[in-house]
Amino acid sequence: MNSTNSWDTKYEWRTVALLTVAFGLVGIDRFAINPLFPTMMKELNLDYQDLGNIAAVLSIAWGIGALMAGPIIDRLGRRSVMVPAVLIFSLVAGFTGLVGGITSILLLRVIMGLSEGAFTPASISTTIDASKPNRRGLNSAIQQNGLPLFGLLIGPILATQVLKFTGSWRWTFVIIALPGLIVAYLLYRLIREAPAPATGNTVSAQRQNENAVARWKEALSYGNVLAGAFIMIMTAGALNTVIVMTPNYLVDFLHIDAQRMGFIMSGTGLGAVVGATLLTALSDHLGRKPVMFVCALLAAAAVWFLVDSPADPVRLFLVLAGITAFAFTVLYINVGPLAMESVPPHIAATAVGVIVGTGEIFGGGIAPAFAGYIAKGYGIEKVFTVALVALLLAAAAVLVVRKPAQTP
Repeated sequence: MNSTNSWDTKYEWRTVALLTVAFGLVGIDRFAINPLFPTMMKELNLDYQDLGNIAAVLSIAWGIGALMAGPIIDRLGRRSVMVPAVLIFSLVAGFTGLVGGITSILLLRVIMGLSEGAFTPASISTTIDASKPNRRGLNSAIQQNGLPLFGLLIGPILATQVLKFTGSWRWTFVIIALPGLIVAYLLYRLIREAPAPATGNTVSAQRQNENAVARWKEALSYGNVLAGAFIMIMTAGALNTVIVMTPNYLVDFLHIDAQRMGFIMSGTGLGAVVGATLLTALSDHLGRKPVMFVCALLAAAAVWFLVDSPADPVRLFLVLAGITAFAFTVLYINVGPLAMESVPPHIAATAVGVIVGTGEIFGGGIAPAFAGYIAKGYGIEKVFTVALVALLLAAAAVLVVRKPAQTP
């Protein structure tokens, strides 16, 4: 690692920029299906439960991919995981345009989730490692903001406009697969492999040879990792419920047309990109815990306002922006600087993988499926209670977080 005086700032910003774009492709591939679903469901004879299940299987696979990849990344390196992961999830996104029904969609989402899950801890730990200590929160937010910037801000508008222009949702998936091939090549050429921890003594050498289970156990021995996993479950569950169900809520319950729905949903991206970046950077100065706690409470309040909002596009846009600004701040801090600063470097990617993996499996997986069940059986307007309760539980869990020893 470079000293403060000789820090390679050029490489730091190049890494952050490239991984931001790469994570943006993850966002597009993951979330483009949501604004297109109202059209897809008519052609493929799908329902709200299918929508919840599509989100659920991807999140569960994402979680499994993150859990399994963490120890592999810590042992073999990050670039060797990131490059094939980007290639796989990009190609799978393209193949989504060829699906004929729910079974093929679910199968492709499982493959996509596994590869995107593996990419996530590798990219986050690479960003933190390349960042000067007093910029970890800022850079982590910038890099992770690629997902909402492309997936939630640009994605809904782009997807619905392409749908209007081509008249086919299938071509959208084919088109968004192409940039991933270029990004995978750039990752291979430009990202350095992080040096392995020193192995000059018996203890460190033994750590290099630990298996995955041993690394998971060591990571879970840290209280902040356990708390972080629960916070991730609750926050990811809330966000997935809002992001997955709101497009159909706007179209079916508030009777808003597809193009205005795309504009409203882009508020989720704006909130994350602008609000969460500033708030996560603020944690570099005010501390991780207080910023997370306040933001979890404010996210819950914003969900309450969403339920109470009429069919006013501007108001709905702003409310959704508020939800994601505060909720993504909690996520960014939790899986980025808080996780990396709470454990020794040799299990950093494992710790991130544990938090992301458990959060995606239980929060991203169970919550949308449960929300789909509620929407189908009781009305789609009832699903936001799930998000509200989850965010309040996340705020309560932040109270047990301890200040990391490695905080700058």
